[in-house]
Amino acid sequence: MAASSSLIISPGKLRSDLYFYSYQEDSSTPSVINVLASLIERNMARTERIVKNCSWALSKAISTNIFDCREIPDMTIQSYLERIFRYTRAGPSVYVVAYVYIDRFCQNNPGFRINSRNVHRLLITTIMVASKYVEDMNYRNSYFARVGGLATNELNKLELEFLFLMGFKLHVNVSVFESYCCHLEREVSIGGAYHIERTLRCAEEIKARYREERGYNQIARVMLWID
Repeated sequence: MAASSSLIISPGKLRSDLYFYSYQEDSSTPSVINVLASLIERNMARTERIVKNCSWALSKAISTNIFDCREIPDMTIQSYLERIFRYTRAGPSVYVVAYVYIDRFCQNNPGFRINSRNVHRLLITTIMVASKYVEDMNYRNSYFARVGGLATNELNKLELEFLFLMGFKLHVNVSVFESYCCHLEREVSIGGAYHIERTLRCAEEIKARYREERGYNQIARVMLWID
């Protein structure tokens, strides 16, 4: 990866972005996006190991699968979060609140597992809801849907389902917000920068390999058709 040094994040840099981020057209992606992407990637990897080793974990899925998509999006979590930021300019605090919502959602629904089929929809839904809670002005659901690669009615259903599964408990007080900020800082202080860099590199390698395999499959289908 080019310029990997840009992924070296200190607790001070993260806190500066969270509380004093400068909104400019040429401003860089806030550090919280890198940290959040790393945390979710590690959570998904841990879930995959649990499911692989414990067959009973499959039977504990919650009844709804509304967040599941038919095909896994060809975009890493990091790239997806960067896209959302680029087109919505949602502030760093929105991503912290979205992280709080994701944590609450998983606690309220212990059978739910974040995986590659539901993570993108969960992210765009929680970030949109968090933006409505934090920001004074917001884009319409239709705009968030376009940014997230969904139809408007689809995102509307996701939002409604999420709110009911959350019990409409969306309030995040100052102490809770601060505690999650401190958690993100601890993730960085114990070597998060290394994990972030490694996670992103692995994700890009997987993405490149997937594209290469898909290209081979397409060539093979063409050759079979010619034969």
